Amino acid sequence: MMMDYINAFWVGGLICALVQILLEKTKLLPGRVMVLLVCVGAVISFFGLYEPFMEYAGAGASVPLLGYGNILMKGVKEAVDQNGFIGLFQGGFKTGAVGCAAALIFGYLASLIFRPKMKG
Repeated sequence: MMMDYINAFWVGGLICALVQILLEKTKLLPGRVMVLLVCVGAVISFFGLYEPFMEYAGAGASVPLLGYGNILMKGVKEAVDQNGFIGLFQGGFKTGAVGCAAALIFGYLASLIFRPKMKG
């Protein structure tokens, strides 16, 4: 049980550290790095490697943006199996809708509470 927490902590921390190094050592903007993480998660999922990775790392693998890419790819796979070619376009929307809606709603609520200011 304790090992699950340790694995989640070090894997999630390693992902965050690698992303921070990527941001510091390249001129990539944070938005592009976030898209890169989602795409990497989808590619890892496509090759069937994300499930074993998630079993080992738990929340350390499922919470970062890599996990969102995995969720999108799982939705696409299921939709393609059910609906054929059109599933390529449907699957990601169905599985990703909850995460996107939650991010929008909680981001909006946080902006009401904390009064964001533009950097000058």
